[in-house]
Amino acid sequence: MTDLLEPRAIGQDLVRRDGELKVRGTATYAYETPVEHPAYAHPVQATIARGRVTAMDTAAAEALDGVLAVLTPFNAERLASTDDAEYAVLQGQDVGFRGQLIGVVVAETSELAREVADGIAVRYDEQPHDAELSADRPDLYAPEQVNAGHETDTAEGDVAAAMAAAEVTLERTYSTAMYHNNPLEPHATTALWEPAGDGFLTLWDSTQGVHPDRAAVCQVFGLDQEQVRVVCPYVGGGFGSKGLPHANVMLTALAARALPGRPVKLALTRQQMFFLAGYRTPTIQRMQLAADSRGRLSAIAIDVVEQTSKVKEFAEQTGVPARMMYASPSRRSTHRLAALDVPIPSWMRAPGECPGMFGPEVAMDELAEELGIDPIELRVRNEPEVDPETGKPWSSRNLVRCLREGAERFGWSGPRAHRDGDWLVGTGVASSVYPTMRQATSTANVRYEGGRYVAEIGAADLGTGAWTILPQITADALGVDVADVDVRIGDTRYPVASVAGGSSGTNTWGSALVVAAREFRTKFGAHPRDGDEASGDVDQAGQDDAHAPYAFGAQFVEARVNADTGEIRVPRLLGVFGVGRVINPRTARSQLIGGMTMGLSMALHENSAWDPRLAQVANHDLAEYHITVNADVGEIEAHWIDEHDPYVNAMGSKGIGEIGIVGTAAAVVNAVHAATGVRVRHLPVTLDKLLPALP
Repeated sequence: MTDLLEPRAIGQDLVRRDGELKVRGTATYAYETPVEHPAYAHPVQATIARGRVTAMDTAAAEALDGVLAVLTPFNAERLASTDDAEYAVLQGQDVGFRGQLIGVVVAETSELAREVADGIAVRYDEQPHDAELSADRPDLYAPEQVNAGHETDTAEGDVAAAMAAAEVTLERTYSTAMYHNNPLEPHATTALWEPAGDGFLTLWDSTQGVHPDRAAVCQVFGLDQEQVRVVCPYVGGGFGSKGLPHANVMLTALAARALPGRPVKLALTRQQMFFLAGYRTPTIQRMQLAADSRGRLSAIAIDVVEQTSKVKEFAEQTGVPARMMYASPSRRSTHRLAALDVPIPSWMRAPGECPGMFGPEVAMDELAEELGIDPIELRVRNEPEVDPETGKPWSSRNLVRCLREGAERFGWSGPRAHRDGDWLVGTGVASSVYPTMRQATSTANVRYEGGRYVAEIGAADLGTGAWTILPQITADALGVDVADVDVRIGDTRYPVASVAGGSSGTNTWGSALVVAAREFRTKFGAHPRDGDEASGDVDQAGQDDAHAPYAFGAQFVEARVNADTGEIRVPRLLGVFGVGRVINPRTARSQLIGGMTMGLSMALHENSAWDPRLAQVANHDLAEYHITVNADVGEIEAHWIDEHDPYVNAMGSKGIGEIGIVGTAAAVVNAVHAATGVRVRHLPVTLDKLLPALP
């Protein structure tokens, strides 16, 4: 059990400390870094999906006034490490996917760099490519493990026997689309190599973790940690895509290496981000449920097929949530990958849980309909007393409370349907879950400086509120007013911090700050002198292995479908969550609503339309890649229960950045079914899937 902080600043609805800077446009982002006489880089990308670059005609480009450097696989310096194939930029002539980096132009202006890069003639030895995912491919394989270190396959009991003996069974296949992160701030980097000595590199990079960013760059370039500084005080969104550096960061550093003493800037265009910044793999989910007539599950199985790149493997843990969500004596989960000539998939908000709760939560709705049971009641009847996967007791599990409170707030009386003029109206529900992830060691400093307390940690704020809530945590740990505490983050000159990913930032960084603050008080008491300083570190990944820590939630949706046109509207979306102690209600609500809106986007709009003939996303811009906007969101509410969890950390908090997206798409699909009688099993829900079956 953790010694919880007494809340004084924690729980206050404080205004974001970085809010005014962002509203005024004075917050400095990576590409806007004020450096003297910058140069600008623009990539050259492969226009084939598989093959080899045989020649690049760069003579004319290099002769142009204002062009400073043209790097290709034929003249780029050799990197110290190419172990990570994504980072081995310009190290070979092989092409593994369309859009791969095969060159870079550095020029006096961004316009010139782009024009010259687009004009370089490239000759290829093109080979046939393979870029189409299907569940019946003979070359599907089981990876050694899936994302976050989870087992690839798990099995308990006998699913086949349970299916054969059950009173009611359900076997369905569901699929989610390919999705691309589109943060408002594109992936951008400013790089500067010092001209003297062994080389010192400064990167101003849009990243979710300055220290992991530095570690990757040091490995690729063969540098010591002391030779690289990464700075990132503000991030204009990341959603996982900036959790680890991508090839563009290494390309910018490589380009700047050719011009020591001259800062080089590179910002990916929106189109380039669809090739180079990662994406969520499409998934195919075969679900099996077995139950008795009262709805008690005897088997739950999910078999997942998804894609990865031949260049570098990434296996999304889509089947993992089904392992622990509901009680069942027989369970199975499997993951199979198709290695294709495609860009490299990566993290996207709630990897695993977001797509992995779609199939199971729609299947539970279908089972409830088959049994004639309220969907909430079906979930309640299958509430596990302990974690079904590990057998450990929950640190806290309040899914039933979230379902009950959500039903009351929403006015739930089952998946009811009615007609309102030309509109068919229905309601739906789904559960949410997200693990309370705990990262490895983070370190923090607390110093008394000029009559104020200053906390330092190399954390990142993606717009999630770290600038605001870390002072709240530090203030309570010190026992002082939050107005007397400043925080410094976003720089490798500050103590090591874990990545802002897996909704683990507050948990990990906050815990380190608590240790540092308590050490400060122990050493210096209530009346410190100027310059007094203490540090503390914590390995949150090693904390409390005796309990299963998760956040839970319930999503409720009202959907309206036009009976004549199939047009879909979602005027009401309500979520209730059990996320431990909320540090700041203002930033928490913002995160939950943001996640729910993104889930609505997944349900109704988002779809990276894949063209297997070209092996690229056809709609690779924000003109055609549709996302939910303000006009699509009617009444949206995020609530949370008062949850006490003494096991997760000293604050009693759980992550909130990702759970909001989980379950939303399933709730939308379930509401659309209630309204129309049409069951959409393949996202997104578009009118063409509804029109043929409308009454």
